[in-house]
Amino acid sequence: MVDFWPRLDLDAWQDTYITLHMWTQVVGKIRMVQTPWINHSWHVPLYLTARGLTTTTIPYDSRVFQIDFDFIEHQLQISTSEGQQRIVELVPRSVADFYRAVMEALTDLDISIKINTTPNEVTDPIPFEQDETHQSYDADYANRCWRILLQSERVFREFRSHFAGKVSPVHFFWGSFDLAVTRFSGRPAPEHPGGVPNLPDAVAKEAYSQEVSSAGFWPGAGLGYPAFYSYAYPTPDGFGKATVQPESAFYHEALGEFILPLDAVREAEDPDRTLMAFLESTYAAAASLADWDHHSLKQTWFKS
Repeated sequence: MVDFWPRLDLDAWQDTYITLHMWTQVVGKIRMVQTPWINHSWHVPLYLTARGLTTTTIPYDSRVFQIDFDFIEHQLQISTSEGQQRIVELVPRSVADFYRAVMEALTDLDISIKINTTPNEVTDPIPFEQDETHQSYDADYANRCWRILLQSERVFREFRSHFAGKVSPVHFFWGSFDLAVTRFSGRPAPEHPGGVPNLPDAVAKEAYSQEVSSAGFWPGAGLGYPAFYSYAYPTPDGFGKATVQPESAFYHEALGEFILPLDAVREAEDPDRTLMAFLESTYAAAASLADWDHHSLKQTWFKS
């Protein structure tokens, strides 16, 4: 039987987590440089599939290609619209080796792309071609992480459908290595201060140029355990003192976000309902305290 909500102990897979984070950045940057800019960096993320993560189609002149992480067969698959395919095995290998293998596979497909090889949104970044430090790959834990992302995305998509206003796709940001969905009030926001490690301030300022309520799943580096999160920008007065569900959720003062540990969801009698309660209650707190037009933004035709 498949464990739909498996354990994901950070200590047990942290080395794989860091390596996989860098691998997704290599692939994500390839998509980014070949894709027209979309507001809030929506041209950047990866997306969940029934086997892993995908770039979706990437234009290259008149050709199209796609890169997929397969966390069942543990392969990176690069496919073209001409029917060609190259495989990079997902095995213990350094970031530098992975980067070289991906670029060689693209060259073999007559695709020439240059990316900025400095990782984003991490402290003390090591350029991909120089990173021989991170080289772990535990296939079981990579598969567990993907399965959690898959289940989370399923609930996030339902949550997304409850909103009539501007709302992001459910997407995986490789910079921060998190799955996210964001609702917008429709009003401009104060200028974001920037300051995200190794991310141009202009990117953060544009991403947060409008008021948002955002939620997602994060494997937990820096927090110490995997968790769901929810925050608002700008943070309305009283947000941290709002009452939210379930009881295991809490406001993390340092992060400025509500946190729901993964274990509180996976051990619940009804994980979907527990996660949905967190998403809906934290959004309701943000929208009410920030005086969003909550009633007109609520989708009324869906079946709950």
